[in-house]
Amino acid sequence: MKSTENYSHKIDRLKDEIRNADAILIGAGAGLSTSAGLTYSGERFQRYFSDFADKYGIQDMYSGGFYPFDSMEEYWAWWSRHIWYNRYHLDSTEVYKNLYDLIKEKDYFVLTTNVDHQFQLAGFDKKRLFYTQGDYGLFQCSKPCCQKTYDNKETVKQMIKTQHDMKVPTELIPHCPVCGKPMSMNLRCDNTFVQDNGWYQANERYNDFVRRHENVHILYLELGVGTNTPIIIKYPFWRATAQNPKAVYVCINYGEAVCPTQIEKQSICINADITKVLSALKE
Repeated sequence: MKSTENYSHKIDRLKDEIRNADAILIGAGAGLSTSAGLTYSGERFQRYFSDFADKYGIQDMYSGGFYPFDSMEEYWAWWSRHIWYNRYHLDSTEVYKNLYDLIKEKDYFVLTTNVDHQFQLAGFDKKRLFYTQGDYGLFQCSKPCCQKTYDNKETVKQMIKTQHDMKVPTELIPHCPVCGKPMSMNLRCDNTFVQDNGWYQANERYNDFVRRHENVHILYLELGVGTNTPIIIKYPFWRATAQNPKAVYVCINYGEAVCPTQIEKQSICINADITKVLSALKE
């Protein structure tokens, strides 16, 4: 769909929808954090990973997460930095704060593929969040021998303090307390991803929210969701909008703001930077 509506009209429509909706379901992808400045390449990557870039030719944080490093000491030097600077060494960003200010008085829920904790830093209720793809703040068994996850902040903090020449001390390499196998990140990269009790509880709260709002005036607010994993957020939002004449679908995505023609009349697609749009909505 290519909309002929001008930008200011779309902003006004969206303001009205946020104000009048009975509920808001936010679907957030990587584009939201990118808009907030949490980029994985360029200057920010060079600031934290220039040594890895020089040695291995790695060009961004995402691809570096899949690199077959020479040793576990080097692997965890990489990942401790990745976790620290994308999860712990951060304050809440203006983008997430503005989003929270816009919806905090509403009946809301957040479905996200992001793993950087920005929603909670901005004040979102943890029980209204479903991190489908994991959390930078959690380790899991690499095997995995059980469906458990483990907080990693203190271990990562020690790795950051003590790493040298792109290696952490061998004694800091984490191992599963159940089977002794090496730990890995709780990120959905392959079929070893652990869905622990917290994951299933959040999934149930999400499904309950969807069930309770099937036939009301609900706003499906999609922010920065690309086409890598459309079955998690984008396709369900399209389908739910088509099934409910009271629903409104919103897509804010610079370069990828589209919707099917079947729900065009129920949709607001804004091809612009999310930071700019959220600032305009607050005015």
